[in-house]
Amino acid sequence: MNSGLIEKGYEPHDVEKRWYKYWEEEHLFAADDKSDKKSYSIVIPPPNVTGVLHMGHALNNTMQDILCRYRRLRGDNVLWMPGTDHAGIATQNVVEKSLAKDGINRQQLGREKFIEEVWKWREEYGNAIIGQLKRLGASCDWQRERFTMDEGLSKAVRKVFVKLHEDGLIYRGNYIINWCPRCRTALSDLEVEHEEHEGLLYYIKYPLSDGSGALTVATTRPETMLGDTAVAVNPDDERYMHIKDVDVELPLVGRMMPLIRDKYVETSFGTGALKVTPAHDPNDFEIGRRHKLDVVKVIDDDGRMTAEAGKFEGLERFECRKAVVAALKETGALEKIEKYDHGVGHCYRCKTVVEPNLSKQWFVKAAPLAEKAIEAVKDGRTRIIPDTWSKTYFEWMYNIRDWCISRQIWWGHRIPAWSCSDCDQVIVSEETPSTCPGCSGGNLVQETDVLDTWFSSALWPFSTMGWPEETPLLKTFYPTTVLITGFDILFFWVARMMMMGLYFMKDIPFKDVYVHALVRDEQGKKMSKSKGNVIDPLEMIEKYGTDAFRFTLAVFAAQGRDIKMSENRIDGYRHFINKIWNSVRFALMHISSPGKEIDFEHISLADRWILSRLKRITMSVADSLDAYKFNESASDLYNFVWHEFCDWYLEAIKPVLYGKKGSNAHDATLSVLWRVLRDTIVLLHPFIPFVTEEIWHKLPGTQGSIMKAVFPIDQPDAESIADDSEAEEVMERIIEIITSTRNIRGEMNIPPSSLLAVIVQSPDLETRRTIEQHREMIIDLARLESFTVEEPGVRPKAAATAIVDNAIIFVLLEGVVDFSKEAGRLEKEIGKLDKELFAISKKLENRGFLDKAPKDVVAKVKARFKDLTEKQEKTKKNLERVKEFQGN
Repeated sequence: MNSGLIEKGYEPHDVEKRWYKYWEEEHLFAADDKSDKKSYSIVIPPPNVTGVLHMGHALNNTMQDILCRYRRLRGDNVLWMPGTDHAGIATQNVVEKSLAKDGINRQQLGREKFIEEVWKWREEYGNAIIGQLKRLGASCDWQRERFTMDEGLSKAVRKVFVKLHEDGLIYRGNYIINWCPRCRTALSDLEVEHEEHEGLLYYIKYPLSDGSGALTVATTRPETMLGDTAVAVNPDDERYMHIKDVDVELPLVGRMMPLIRDKYVETSFGTGALKVTPAHDPNDFEIGRRHKLDVVKVIDDDGRMTAEAGKFEGLERFECRKAVVAALKETGALEKIEKYDHGVGHCYRCKTVVEPNLSKQWFVKAAPLAEKAIEAVKDGRTRIIPDTWSKTYFEWMYNIRDWCISRQIWWGHRIPAWSCSDCDQVIVSEETPSTCPGCSGGNLVQETDVLDTWFSSALWPFSTMGWPEETPLLKTFYPTTVLITGFDILFFWVARMMMMGLYFMKDIPFKDVYVHALVRDEQGKKMSKSKGNVIDPLEMIEKYGTDAFRFTLAVFAAQGRDIKMSENRIDGYRHFINKIWNSVRFALMHISSPGKEIDFEHISLADRWILSRLKRITMSVADSLDAYKFNESASDLYNFVWHEFCDWYLEAIKPVLYGKKGSNAHDATLSVLWRVLRDTIVLLHPFIPFVTEEIWHKLPGTQGSIMKAVFPIDQPDAESIADDSEAEEVMERIIEIITSTRNIRGEMNIPPSSLLAVIVQSPDLETRRTIEQHREMIIDLARLESFTVEEPGVRPKAAATAIVDNAIIFVLLEGVVDFSKEAGRLEKEIGKLDKELFAISKKLENRGFLDKAPKDVVAKVKARFKDLTEKQEKTKKNLERVKEFQGN
């Protein structure tokens, strides 16, 4: 091989297309149902079929891919199970909007025709996200791709529903649920997003039936008062102890209601008297059940007032609020209005204000299922990483409420329950019944509701592997090894998978749950379209290549810390990809055949050093990935490749490479170079798969895909490379001498073309011998004319100094630097810095700027001031040194 076979510049797009096609054609992502290898499995968090690749997807799937590629290199039988979620409400909304453009609504089509339209939409657009994941390099076993509405998963869903119903864990009943009037469906607690709202608190007077006065009640939702069936006070509230058993009158309606006493009432809120509306508040519903209160529903499923609202019937709920307040003012029942900030629930899909509503729904009794899910994390069978999320998991699980699983939409798993029109019996069955088992009648009507999307997703780890059948795949890969997920679905999905997995598989669904952080903008702000700070992964991939984008995500993916992403950072890691490419190109100018066994007798200090560093970096990468410390493994590789391999090793061995061909030293160094190159490319592969595959096929002696390579510590000859602390220590000292000399060159503004004279003095004989032994490397890399190593003696004149371990370096400057001219240059530089610092200091003294300018702008100005101050101090020190040399 030679540089003629590797292009001068790396162009990612053709490379990425070519190698992804090759990986798929060669079935390199495929897992074996049965294998003697250690199994390793991950189920993908299924993206919605409506989804488009965003930064959260990109981070999540990059991490999964890194782990899967890494474990394949370690020899595991890896299953990365892919698939998509049918996303009930989201998908139905998208299709309804599409139909609306043609003036059609789903009611006009009817249920069956509408569902046909959704399936058509899914076939046409639903796999866009899969193509985008492939652009990212995701090495999923695509031949096993599942969909939460496919036949196999639908069978699993029906079986789970029926079994839970038989076991008394699914029931149907009237209950207060979160209702979205726009989507016309129930929402689980987790599907409601609470936002702070500048609202109002209305104080309303409820007259006492004995004519002794009135109770004042405070509420943020006066329209619901029309459905009040009691007023409650705390039995310990001294303000109301004097009031005996009386009724209160409901203003505007005239209905008499009981005054009840309940410990739930907060004495500190409002007046301490609470209006109780069982049909429109979850807490009031519970109070109503305890006190056997009437339930009056005054808001319907469309968010309009019912006949029970009297003269307000037909009004939209917020219009009704205004009308009720006006009527209360007119009758003198409104005491006052105060501003009041409080959280208001919104539908997570359409952002409509959610209405607590009384409705007949299907529920899962969650508490019995949660017990085992709590124990599994407590006893360590499932670890949550970082552990800080365990506390949040426990808090939620200990306070879990029954899960409302029915949704009033058409797209989704239709609930397998039928009502008999003749005898009202409800039949729950996996198969469609033909007759009623109670009366043998044939008039059966299926439940129109569908299941919450998260119900089918909760079965994902085992349903995707063929359950309820006992498949070889399930036996080999369940429980899965790790789940990688965002914290936002820890409860939506992770907790529910734990409950279902333990109930139906009698085992945990995954051994580890790694919870990754958010990707924010470079100022640390959450990305949003409204702020205009969204970074599109597909645009970044197009502009900088997939590998640069993936590596950027990995480098900044520290546990428990959000990622501050910017395009500049991605561009910076594109330079890293180019650095790798160019270093390989240089190496292949000299490597024309596979590396021979390393001749340890004839290798140089630089060879020994790089091999030892490679050994350490290999162990470090393995340890970090095993501990999900993606940023540490990526950062270690970056420093090793850029700073150790490229900056030092390749520079150090150039004299050997360009020296006598065929000599022992030349051949030994070529063997080391080949070995380091091969192993480094394998180490980098999980992070940057495309460029490493391209390089792998250029490297002599490699066969097949890099995906079939062996991780360096598992190589048969891995033990031949030992930790060489001595070589690392000596090389570190040599690097320090060269770096110190280069720093002095830079500080004194000496051009690289000027060769320098350097003297190193050390009192230690062994130190002097070691440095002398490697003088040629120092002379070559520091660009020296002469280099002397001696015992401490007379300090040379006009010499800049640096102190390294057990030695002093003197760089002779006489005849090299025009001290007068350099002093003038430095004084001029200090003058410029003074002016700029003065201008910035004035800005920072300006209270108006500090208070009104955006925080990130102020932070940048402060950082600039700090940098310039440091530069000024350094320039002044350099000036002092130059003046000292002038005096000499």
